[in-house]
Amino acid sequence: MAETTMLTNVWAAILAFAVFMYVVMDGFDLGIGILFPVFGVGQERDTAMNSIAPVWDGNETWLVLGGGGLLAAFPLAYSIVLSALYAPLIAMLLALVFRGVAFEFRWRDPAHRAIWDFAFTAGSFMAALTQGITLGALLQGVHVNGRVYGGGWWDWLTPFSLLTGIGVVAGYSLLGACWLNWKTDGETQKHARRLMRVLAPATLLALLAVSLSTPFLGPRYFERWFAMPNVLFTAQVPLVIGILTWRFVRSLRRDYELAPFVLTLAVFGVSFVGLGISFYPYLIPNSVTLQAAAAPESSQVFMLIGASVLVPVILAYTAWSYWVFRGKVAHDGYH
Repeated sequence: MAETTMLTNVWAAILAFAVFMYVVMDGFDLGIGILFPVFGVGQERDTAMNSIAPVWDGNETWLVLGGGGLLAAFPLAYSIVLSALYAPLIAMLLALVFRGVAFEFRWRDPAHRAIWDFAFTAGSFMAALTQGITLGALLQGVHVNGRVYGGGWWDWLTPFSLLTGIGVVAGYSLLGACWLNWKTDGETQKHARRLMRVLAPATLLALLAVSLSTPFLGPRYFERWFAMPNVLFTAQVPLVIGILTWRFVRSLRRDYELAPFVLTLAVFGVSFVGLGISFYPYLIPNSVTLQAAAAPESSQVFMLIGASVLVPVILAYTAWSYWVFRGKVAHDGYH
């Protein structure tokens, strides 16, 4: 039993890592898509898109790993989550498809570039919104009847899930602006810095609203965050976010380039730790534990062998692609 529990926790860590890497890697390019309408038509939009052109499709590898890993390692949770969240998940996948098509056809069909720009923005916005809604729907709880989903078609749509959706949109937009501040120069960089000064407080307010609402979704959340001695640990989460926010403001005032992007990622990382505090040991809060949802031990061992090879390979080629295309994007679109 102890070995099974350890394997289950290892797989939970692998999936959490894959999801976080997706947020880190795909968040900023979704953010650029969301911000696309505020960029000047022509050179500024071209520069923004070229800054992510070498890496955007590889970033979504982590989404595939997270979804496939959930099916393989926690099939019960996979079946329940998909039944509960068909609408937002299908909307997210369709949005990513339209976004990818728009990304390519924007260059190959210049006569209809305005249409493809709209599709790129709409796909990016919808993908970010539905990811946030999915997170909110999981946090507020999924009704499980035995081993199947027992709720209705629209249970995922609540004020709280919409709040988390808006929060993710704001956070991804901030990441996109920080990325452009790092990877571009001239007027595009100045524009990105102006956007950062607006998006940073919006993201912080959304994060604060979600954080204050979560403990009141149920007694377990409240106890996990505020009961002694848990509060001695959980209080460090808002404290660290406060410190990172101060450092972010300082980096803006000093016109740093890389620091705002790294600090924003750090805030996302600490927030991810907060989600872990709220979720663990459940995979579906208050309904299905990690252990109950896990695949048989033999399956977990078999898949772990593959993951021990696959994950380092993904990390290696991702790091290599970012290294090859390091530096700023020139106005002619090249690094």
